[in-house]
Order: sequence, then C-alpha cells, then structure tokens
Amino acid sequence: MSFDEDGFACTGELLSAAEVETYRAIYDRFLTGAIDCGPKRSDLGAGTTRRDDAVENITQIMWPSALHPPLLALPLHRRALDLARRLIGDDAVLDFDMLIDKAPGSAVATPWHQDAAYWLDLPDPRAVSVWVALDESTVDNGCMWYVRGSHRTPIRPHWPAGTGGGAIECACSEDEPGATPVPLPPGHAVAHAGGTLHYSRGNSTDGHRRAYILNFRPAAMVELERERGMDHGLENNERTVRNTAAR
Repeated sequence: MSFDEDGFACTGELLSAAEVETYRAIYDRFLTGAIDCGPKRSDLGAGTTRRDDAVENITQIMWPSALHPPLLALPLHRRALDLARRLIGDDAVLDFDMLIDKAPGSAVATPWHQDAAYWLDLPDPRAVSVWVALDESTVDNGCMWYVRGSHRTPIRPHWPAGTGGGAIECACSEDEPGATPVPLPPGHAVAHAGGTLHYSRGNSTDGHRRAYILNFRPAAMVELERERGMDHGLENNERTVRNTAAR
C-alpha cells in the first residue's frame, strides 16, 4: 500500500513483543485510574448501553504523554516521528497523542469520518496519524477500516454521531468502493492522512482492543493551531472531544 496513493499504509512493526508489554502495563494504569486523567478521559461511545463491568464503551484519553511524561523516554514517540517525517516531510512534529480502548463486548462502532472534519482549516493540510495496535487488532474487535484514495476527495459533510460522546460521522459504509479492513498484530501500526475516510466496528470479543495513536503535522501548522486556541485538550480541556478525531 502507498500512503500517497491510498491515504493509508501499514508500517510494519514499531514495537517489539517486550516493548508492547511495557506499553500495555502503562496503558492499564490509565484504564484503572491509577494514572489520573481528569477531563482528558471520555467515552466516545457514551449514550450506548454498557456492559455492567465496563467504565466506558470506547475510552479516549487525550495527551497520555503529558499525563505520564515517562512515555516520552520510551521508543514509540521517536519511531513514530521518524515515520511521520518520511511520510509527510522533515518538518513534522507531534501535534497530539491519545489512547483509545474498546472494552470487551462493548460492540460500539466508531462512525465513519475524516479526521480533518474535526480540525481547523490550515493552509498546509499535511498530517498523519500513526495508529499502533497493542493487542491483536481484528475485524471482530475493531480494527481500522479505510477507503482507498478518499484523502484526495473533498471533506464530506459531517454531523454529530448518535453516541453522545462528541464523535462525528459522515455518509459511508463498508460497501463503499475501496473500503478495506486493516487487521494488525500487536506492535504493528497503520498510518493514515487527515482526509482519509475511516471507521472501526465495535468490539464483540472478550478482550480489549487497545490502541495508541500519535498525530503529526508540520511544526508551523502546530504553532498556528496553538495561536488559534486549538491544543487538542492539552490545556483547553473543553475541546478535548469536540476537536479531536475519534477512532
């Protein structure tokens, strides 16, 4: 797969099996509340019935690297940045990171959308999200789906999703020409552009679907975002869900 042509590309292994275990241990401290997330934690599947033992259907935690700075000393941020610079240019820097976990048996889908529909309209639209699987990511537990070439088409009309969790959606389906599921083994990643249509099914399995997502864009555009008040929930917490892209 070609990132430029398709709007997404599998990147191969970014984390070894041992490194995955290290990230899982930290991730679970976020999920259990051992690392306090405050307003940076939300349920992207709010409004949908939860299993009795589930805190959220789709747990989104913004800025894990700010909440737990030791993450920055681990290899993922460096490797993902190297990847981003190969894909969109040497001026790429981290815009934000987040964790998204689909609870066992939650079966709540993340609606079809384009990330750029959440974001400010910037003069340089280059952006890449690196989606890293920390569990085996399958069609049944919510692996990513993409529509090939959709990043080269206009942003579609979006509206609030019915989950009540701040997500948005657009008209698309698994029957859309070019719609492709991308299952991944633990430690592997897929990168996608800001305009690429994507979604994931709910988790119908008995295990978690834990993902670590890192978003990159040109340094000048990150600076412009911050000047305009967009920090993806780093300080301006009321924008944590409304202005970030759910997956």
